[in-house]
Amino acid sequence: MTMECFPLYECAPQRAERKRMKRQDWKKFAAVTMALGMAVTAFAGCGQEEGQKESDNSVSQENSGEKTEEDAGNGEEGQDSPGGELNLYTWDGMFPQEILTGFEEETGIRIHYSNFSYDEDMLAKLEETQGGDYDLVFADDYIIELVIAEGLAQKLDTSKMENYGNLNPVFMSQFYDPENAYTIPHGAGIPLLVYDPALTDVEIRGYGDLWNPALEDNIALTANYRVINGIALKTMGESYNTQDLDVIRAAGDKMQELAPNVRVINDSNTQDFVISGEAAVGFLYTSQVYLAMTARPDLKIVYPEEGLGFGIIAGFIPSQAPNAEAAYAFLDYINRPENAAACFEFLGYYCSNKAAEAYISEDMKELLVLPEDAAAGEIIQNISQEAEDLHAAIWDEFRSACD
Repeated sequence: MTMECFPLYECAPQRAERKRMKRQDWKKFAAVTMALGMAVTAFAGCGQEEGQKESDNSVSQENSGEKTEEDAGNGEEGQDSPGGELNLYTWDGMFPQEILTGFEEETGIRIHYSNFSYDEDMLAKLEETQGGDYDLVFADDYIIELVIAEGLAQKLDTSKMENYGNLNPVFMSQFYDPENAYTIPHGAGIPLLVYDPALTDVEIRGYGDLWNPALEDNIALTANYRVINGIALKTMGESYNTQDLDVIRAAGDKMQELAPNVRVINDSNTQDFVISGEAAVGFLYTSQVYLAMTARPDLKIVYPEEGLGFGIIAGFIPSQAPNAEAAYAFLDYINRPENAAACFEFLGYYCSNKAAEAYISEDMKELLVLPEDAAAGEIIQNISQEAEDLHAAIWDEFRSACD
């Protein structure tokens, strides 16, 4: 089934916004945001963004280019390098330029970087090529489950990666790859509560506090219906992925009770409402938390006591990859602790490389390193169509109640 913005971190439009914002001066951004106010339309969903067409074999990094015979015969590779070219397929702006350049210089392997906008586009391309054309793909957890089920990913030989042991087990052995046979995690999205203590006397500890009448018309929410409906489920002690229709309906009733406290539902730039003081509390995607806390360090981050939801980006090697050895070389390179730290500081997602945590700058650790006592979490998964349809109907009723 096609699900836009399904994971618990942001979908393609939010990634594009995160990349754009990284290039700005954060202090200037905060000042301009508060001075000019908001020009954001409420209830704008992920699927309403423009310009999300797939870039097929496009060059999205400075060092990338079209394949040439000269590239394939590059004689500068290191002694143990597989040489040739790495066909990398992921979203635009996933890796810092210095990492891509450093890999090329060290190994002599030329990176050919192609990007997609939606996970479903990636899956369609792999189906079309029967697992060929690309050497390494980074995508979201839920779509990787389908990739593996269709036989489009190959099992990993972890002996080819010296840095495999650096990975954080918290983000491994997940539903899409329970035996860690096919994938390497590369960042986690964990939506969190962020609030301004100067604007409310309510001490926020978890999702349940959002129902406090003192927060009337004072909460900004992202617009992912499974995630927001999931907040109600979590306050009831239930799973995001329950298939019990009666439980889902009860969560819908609880959502109606939350409606008076909601000031805005908006998927893009939700952090702006908290930064400007228009909302005291925000439930934000990972990159939005990053933007909010960088602009306003006085804001407070809350790891909800009911438990976290998270989504994972992971890399895999397609079943018929032309140069799998180059993929192994790149995976090993980006999982060196210092390189992994550079990747996560650039990406703004939670670090899935345990050894890299020591290399992340002190001022970034609160944003990128998951506290030990907050490690437990749950990923939203595919559920039955009947349960999915009920969630969608509950969401429509909730949005109407918030109007």
